[in-house]
Amino acid sequence: MPREIKGIILSRLIILISIIFVPVAIFLIYNLADFNLWYSSDPIIKLVIIKILCPLVFSISWLFFLILFINRFANTIDNFDKTISVVPSRLKFFYGLNAIYILFIFVFPIITPIISVLSFASFAWRLTTLKRREWDDNSEVSFITKFMMVLFSIIPIFFTISVLPEFIILVGFLWEVIWAPLLPYLFSISYSLFTSLAIGALIILFYNSGISEYEQIYVEPSKKQILWNVKILEIFLFGFFLFLDIAKLAVINFFYMSGFIIIIFTSIVNFFRGKAKLKNFKSHFFGYFIAVVFIGSNVLFSTSLISEFLKIWSLIMSATLYIVVFIFTFLRME
Repeated sequence: MPREIKGIILSRLIILISIIFVPVAIFLIYNLADFNLWYSSDPIIKLVIIKILCPLVFSISWLFFLILFINRFANTIDNFDKTISVVPSRLKFFYGLNAIYILFIFVFPIITPIISVLSFASFAWRLTTLKRREWDDNSEVSFITKFMMVLFSIIPIFFTISVLPEFIILVGFLWEVIWAPLLPYLFSISYSLFTSLAIGALIILFYNSGISEYEQIYVEPSKKQILWNVKILEIFLFGFFLFLDIAKLAVINFFYMSGFIIIIFTSIVNFFRGKAKLKNFKSHFFGYFIAVVFIGSNVLFSTSLISEFLKIWSLIMSATLYIVVFIFTFLRME
């Protein structure tokens, strides 16, 4: 069943936000990054190609792609929880937050030209084969259809080639202007979120007599209010920990260490008690392991190069895990 918030289907809301956000993000990137054309130094041509036409073409491509697969994207989001079994349910928001950062900064710029070519080719195909609805139709594709697909593909290919040498600058721009300045805040948000969820998991663990992954078991109506109370507590703790971190109060290290210990404890108890109570219980070992490495890099190696290495790569691994599973779920949707 799709999740709803006051009658609004969550997956549809996410798609709607994406349709609005993606073009805005593309225009911001191409207007803030200092791109140059390799074939012209004329400021007017540079303005028209880089600041206007490039983001316009890529935005249209993404809009077409999102609208074309709107139901598939929505179904992917609805079925995501069933697929991503390697991630503990109580840490899915933590992983998802990391994935959004990595997706926007690294993956999004790289796949945009590919999406653009596919979208323009698909548009040409649909324009010339109105009676057909699927790419894999067994009937033969006419020459005019193939010609139009190639012709339409030239448009995004041209704009991709125009800025292709500048993609190194784009990566540097995203790293230095967006990623690096936001990284400390991302760490603070992730640590605070992780610790608050760990405490919530501990409460649910004792409440459920040894299983904090309560989403895997039947929840009686009488218990749902308790679970909501825990979620409210987690939100409050998240804000409290984030305040302590931003204020750079030393006591936050105590809470982070506590969260680190708690998550190890709950993951071990989850594994043994869960397996004993439920045959199909999912231990989420890999998901917990990455999360433990991430928080442990801060509390165990706070002043060494090892800490920075573990923090960044565990962050990237957690995001990559989410992104890969999302793509896998998307490809499996019919």
